[in-house]
Amino acid sequence: METNGTIARERLSRLFDNGVFTELDACRTENGAPAAVVCAHGYVEGQPVCAFAQSPDVNDGVMGQNTAGKMKRLYALALKTGTPIVGVYDSNGVYVDGTAEPLSAYGKLIACSARLSGVVPQISVIAGVCAGSAALMAEQADFVLATQKAELYLTPPFGSDAEKPETAAKAGIVTKVLEDDTAVMDEVKAILRMLPSNNLAGAPVSEFDPPAAVCTKDSVLEAITDSGAFLPLYTKFGAHTETALATVRGMTVGLIRAGKNNDFLDVDDVAKIARFVRTCDAFSIPLITVLDTSGFAVDTDAAKRGSLRAMSQLCGAYAEATTVKIALVIGDACGAAFSALAGRGAGSDLVLAWDTAAIAPMYPEAAVEFLWHDKLKGAADVKAKRTALADEYRKTLASAQKAAEIGVIDSVIAMADTRQAIVDGLDILESKRVSKLPKKHSNIPF
Repeated sequence: METNGTIARERLSRLFDNGVFTELDACRTENGAPAAVVCAHGYVEGQPVCAFAQSPDVNDGVMGQNTAGKMKRLYALALKTGTPIVGVYDSNGVYVDGTAEPLSAYGKLIACSARLSGVVPQISVIAGVCAGSAALMAEQADFVLATQKAELYLTPPFGSDAEKPETAAKAGIVTKVLEDDTAVMDEVKAILRMLPSNNLAGAPVSEFDPPAAVCTKDSVLEAITDSGAFLPLYTKFGAHTETALATVRGMTVGLIRAGKNNDFLDVDDVAKIARFVRTCDAFSIPLITVLDTSGFAVDTDAAKRGSLRAMSQLCGAYAEATTVKIALVIGDACGAAFSALAGRGAGSDLVLAWDTAAIAPMYPEAAVEFLWHDKLKGAADVKAKRTALADEYRKTLASAQKAAEIGVIDSVIAMADTRQAIVDGLDILESKRVSKLPKKHSNIPF
């Protein structure tokens, strides 16, 4: 095996245009050997990018003070220039000399990453072993990708208890799992293509092809967005929601589908949405939220009472976000879920609803029991009667038209007019400006 960082350089070559990059601090050594990381800057599809790749073929990629110093220099460059940073993790940890000194190396790097969070896009690639403090650092990125050979550990000893990539993806730790180094670097490029260079740059605009999909409930996201410009994220996490980066008339947007068929949203769904909202807001990417949900699910496991806390986090994420926010109700939008994701209290700039949608304080079957229980008395078939009353409730008190009449939503639209309504909304909101009260940060219940 080579011992000069060949693996790291090969990975960076797959990332940068034509395999060309400039190394930073290339001559630095660690205990008489080359530092176990390659730091570089170059262009990815014409956009300046900083990147590092740990070198598993140099002392197993272990981290020391000098190796950390190279990475700190790269983070400083990214901060000065407003340049995205990509980190490739593949290391067996830090030099262990029995003292706490090795911990300070990653501690300083974690601080560098935190300082850059929300300033420039950060993408972590876990291409091998990612252990201990490295795992904490990798998780701070906006997006965390992994190859099928990746191994994640939080604490030693490092053995059979590794967090496998697919398991990590199902837990929301990893954004997406790709087959190999080539596939994961292609995914990095696809994400960077959708993102601005930093928080002061506008969302990128590109050439586009109109959507090929006809708008239906199942294809609404594809029918809104440009053909071939739809990048789903966190597909293994939060089974009742979808999140994706896409373009609408060439402009990057963040897409959220909350509920797929009147589903209840559980803790994972809520965490997935809140994280995505904060990511898009950090870089002023417009958010389009599509609702079709009966509301928030209630925890039944006494050991996992986290739903209320997660819902509060979601409320905070939406309310605090100042990017453009458009909500579209395509089915049911019931209870606190509407208030948190689409209502005016969530700061939505535009709230649209299909003419078949229902917006209500509780899902229709529950509303029948609460409001019209007397109408069920004497029914020969109570179940059929309840279903009929629920349908009546959807078409009257809970109808989109009624919501528009009382000012809860802005417009009632036909399914076929969905893309044009979204395009018109994005056009008028393009110059949105928001002034915020001076404060350090909000205090949501983590």
